[in-house]
Amino acid sequence: MSIVYELIIGTKMWSSWSLRPWILMRQFALPFAETVIALRTPDTAAAIEAHSPSGKIPALRVGALTIWDTLAIVEYLAERHPGSPIWPRDDDARAIARAVSAEMHSGFQALRQNCPMDFNAHGLTPADPAAIAPDVARIFEIWRDCRSRYGAHGPFLFGAFSAADAMYAPVVSRFVTYNLVPAEVDEGGVISAYMAAIQALPPWAQWAHEAEQSA
Repeated sequence: MSIVYELIIGTKMWSSWSLRPWILMRQFALPFAETVIALRTPDTAAAIEAHSPSGKIPALRVGALTIWDTLAIVEYLAERHPGSPIWPRDDDARAIARAVSAEMHSGFQALRQNCPMDFNAHGLTPADPAAIAPDVARIFEIWRDCRSRYGAHGPFLFGAFSAADAMYAPVVSRFVTYNLVPAEVDEGGVISAYMAAIQALPPWAQWAHEAEQSA
């Protein structure tokens, strides 16, 4: 019997955390029903609390079970679908993929606060460019390191698409929206090539289209 998933997410134009499990499940062809909660309305908080005990989204519902944290959702899916390479197969690569995903999950607050996701927007200016500089530099470092050490067999951080790419997908959106990849820092085109690979994913195009419809 197949597992029936419901993914509860927020408005696609703005909900960066929702994009992470959504693009992962779409890319690995894990079918799910989708419930979208409108953000930035007087009823948003109450609507989210009806689905998520933490009052935050995304959340994954599987029968009577609700999982309300993004990394917990990723790990649940990886355990339930061992045939899908949600994490890299190589032990060392998998450990680093989890480390950089956890760093994304818990860090980069300045980037989040000063560059909120506005998925289809272009040409926006960060609220405080100086504040985000260390976060941007660290993300560049992560991407270059992963591509150099583990990216030989594909265009993503660990070669093939994995949960780590899903975790950084909203950053790709932010870097485009706020034009945060100047040519002079993209030595060898590593950063722009990686971003292009993410943007070429069919689920990315689907999210972009649906985000535009929801705006």
